Amino acid sequence: MLADRARICVRAGRGGDGCVSFRREKYVPRGGPNGGDGAPGGNVILVATRQVRDLSVLYHKPHLRAGAGGHGRGANRHGAEGRDRRVDVPVGSEVRDSEGLLLGDLAVEGQELVVARGGEAGRGNVCFKSSTRQAPRFAERGLPGEERWLELRLKLLADVGLVGLPNAGKSSLLAALTRARPKIAAYPFTTIEPNLGVLELEDGSVVLADIPGLIEGASEGAGLGDRFLAHIERTAALVYVVDGSEGADAAVEALRMVRHELAAFRAGLAERPGAVAINKTDVADEAELRRTVAGAVGLGWTDVVLTVSAANGEGLETLVEAVTRLVRSVRSAEAAAALAAAASAEPVVLHPGQDRLQAFTVTREGDAFRIAGATLERLVAKADLDNDDAVSYLQEAIARAGVDQALRRAGASPGDTVLVGDVALEFA
Repeated sequence: MLADRARICVRAGRGGDGCVSFRREKYVPRGGPNGGDGAPGGNVILVATRQVRDLSVLYHKPHLRAGAGGHGRGANRHGAEGRDRRVDVPVGSEVRDSEGLLLGDLAVEGQELVVARGGEAGRGNVCFKSSTRQAPRFAERGLPGEERWLELRLKLLADVGLVGLPNAGKSSLLAALTRARPKIAAYPFTTIEPNLGVLELEDGSVVLADIPGLIEGASEGAGLGDRFLAHIERTAALVYVVDGSEGADAAVEALRMVRHELAAFRAGLAERPGAVAINKTDVADEAELRRTVAGAVGLGWTDVVLTVSAANGEGLETLVEAVTRLVRSVRSAEAAAALAAAASAEPVVLHPGQDRLQAFTVTREGDAFRIAGATLERLVAKADLDNDDAVSYLQEAIARAGVDQALRRAGASPGDTVLVGDVALEFA
């Protein structure tokens, strides 16, 4: 079966620690520090490719880890960078976090998305040398990489979607128009996963998607309808396939039900360019069918109502011409919209960033005070708090950032607990 959803855990590599080292050579007194920096950890990267059909590999192997960065060494030697973990996913994959927030949409071949960034590397002691600190005996620690659970949802990319009730003949129509060979049988729900086929034209090709049959309540999840409808979201146009063998009234009711479920699932989905293909007309009154259905769908969303027979090929050429016109119209509209957006887009100006260490907030948490600031939290997390020299340097950096004054303004007094990230400090 098509695996169109997968839940994965991604963990980036930890950054390498900086090194504490001093140059020691004969006849070179006071050689000074030469501890090298660690290396950043590797990232976890998702890459969109058409070589992968679905998410089945990630479904069975959900844990993805990148390589850790190497530690710094003496003689100013840096660690080796952590190896990135690159994972192929099918084109059309959506990436969401554990709360359902959309992080990225991999809709283009070769598109990449970094879903977990490697941890920062620690600096070696040579980076802390100054005129007043000529022999620093401390270095920074590397930070752990990001770790999170993600949900991947595959939405097939197709130009035209074939939608309708179960057993309406969508798979038969796909097989008649393309070289696809979906499962075809004379009972409902034969198709339980979407199928793709390519319709070859003189000036290109059109990708058709056979969507499994929809039933009443599909927009609310009945019969896995919400998962099937998700594959229609990316289609540029729709062909409503209705069964004409059961009479005109049944065909009209089927068409109305399908359009109602599309509108309930996503606003505007039922208003996409489309056509109606009345199938199985080899066993029905073709003229009455077309007249009745055309009168029922005169709502402005389409004026294309065709009668076809996938069994004997009647009306397929007319359907191909209608599909070609639909796709060309949609593609030209998209190209014009893209040109207009490019012409009106304002140039992006990158402003030089300010010292991010100054951006922090102080809030009270019970008897303690919480300092929140991304750069400040990283600085504390990378400090070796068991090293007196490292603690002294950290105090100097915090004082330069104005944290002491902010704590006093918030009402802190000596002896109070100050929380920075996961570290508890004492205000003095």
